Amino acid sequence: MNKSLLTGLVAGAAVATAGGVFAGYKMMSGPEYAQVLAVEPIMKTEKTPRQVCEDVSVTHTREAKDQHKVAGTVIGAVVGGVLGNQVGSGDGRKIATVAGAAAGGYAGNRVQDRMQKGNTYETTEQRCKTVYDTHEKQVGYDVRYRLGDVESSVKMDHHPGERIPVQDGQLVLTQAEPTKS
Repeated sequence: MNKSLLTGLVAGAAVATAGGVFAGYKMMSGPEYAQVLAVEPIMKTEKTPRQVCEDVSVTHTREAKDQHKVAGTVIGAVVGGVLGNQVGSGDGRKIATVAGAAAGGYAGNRVQDRMQKGNTYETTEQRCKTVYDTHEKQVGYDVRYRLGDVESSVKMDHHPGERIPVQDGQLVLTQAEPTKS
């Protein structure tokens, strides 16, 4: 047999065997990609506080100089006594004077109370409160996939597209950095 033919046959057999072993390794190592079945965005509600201030009109009651309403009581009692004294004669006049003074004192006290409560002034004050603005922020993706005959799911920080790379039987979940030129 020709020596070069024999060398060719041996070399061809070696290449075929090596190729078969390599192909068998590829077959045993599993699929190179997992098929993506569904992708759902994961949303998070974020609240951002901010101050809202507005000017409001506030009504204040002035502090009374005569808090016990003595002036109104005394003036009412004097007027009531004078009017009571105009009624009747003798002991009836005395009783009417006392009753008029008592009623007048009470009425004068109430009149002064109403006048003091009506003595008001207005100011403008700034009132502030905290309100929250809300907005939805996407924080990732829930991904359902099939690897071989098994379906499962995983959370990812980026959209995987139609398939997820597999290396050594594990999903490659990191996104390749873009090259800068």
